[in-house]
Amino acid sequence: MSDTASAQGRSVSIVTQTCVRPERADDFARWQGQTSDLIQAFPGFLEQRLLPPSPPLQVDWVILQRFTSLADAQRWLSSAERQHRIEGAAPMLVGRDDVHIVQDDSGGIKPAPVSAVISTRVKPGKEAEYRAWERKVAAAQTKAPGLQGYRFEPPVPGVQDDFVAIMRFDTEANLQAWLNSPERKALLEEAAPFTEEFHARIASSGFEQWFRDAAAPGAPLPVWKMDMLVLLMLYPIVFLFGVFVGTPLFGNVLGLSFAVSLFLGNIVSVGLTGFLVPWVAGRFGWWLTPAPGKAALKTHIQGAAVILAMYAVMVFVFWRFF
Repeated sequence: MSDTASAQGRSVSIVTQTCVRPERADDFARWQGQTSDLIQAFPGFLEQRLLPPSPPLQVDWVILQRFTSLADAQRWLSSAERQHRIEGAAPMLVGRDDVHIVQDDSGGIKPAPVSAVISTRVKPGKEAEYRAWERKVAAAQTKAPGLQGYRFEPPVPGVQDDFVAIMRFDTEANLQAWLNSPERKALLEEAAPFTEEFHARIASSGFEQWFRDAAAPGAPLPVWKMDMLVLLMLYPIVFLFGVFVGTPLFGNVLGLSFAVSLFLGNIVSVGLTGFLVPWVAGRFGWWLTPAPGKAALKTHIQGAAVILAMYAVMVFVFWRFF
């Protein structure tokens, strides 16, 4: 990663993973909101995303901050404003933060369902041995089921002392299977003679991963479009599940309370929605990322009209026949 690469249109992201004391989670969320307001004014800032913990796999808070260039990211990392904010957050945290800078893909960071950020401190003079070992690991993990991507970032002098690797997998189970595999453990033992410190932290992503394949490079999907497609799938799932399962089975047969029935219904609804939204997003790719030009506005309107019509049809059918 270099300023030259950034100058060619490649943005960079600061990935911060931090462990927050459970009793201070609300305080940290407020602190992060205030920090978000502050960073907006910094030159080169593009966007920020906050991923709360998702136990048991992801126990850390993960903050992704994108900048137009490495120089802009470094300016924020070394700023007096950031140092002041960090000092204020210290009582809320456990242990040290992991802060890494990575070069984005052409469309920016698009997290897979689950990623592992692995940082390694290499012994001085052993960099060549480590790079040879890393190539061996990269080749081995290409055979791991569910691997969706792998990124390797060398240290950035004056900013980041560690080598950083980011693995993206389709499911938590596949990621854990690779992390705990005998093959990977044997490879880690081989690296012991030339590494000083090694650890991995895991991050799960949010709804945006449902639309990953439909996103055009360099163009984040509009939130209102994603929301419309989620509702298009969520509404019939919730309605039909309530009519055919929730009321007759959970309520009448099992006698479960409304609170319990609703909770079980939400589990099913979220799971089915997460499965169906990627499919419907693929069908509406023409609308999610229309071709640039004068016809784009027409496409936006046409797609929204189609979905609104589908809403109306579903409401009418459910109202008249159920």
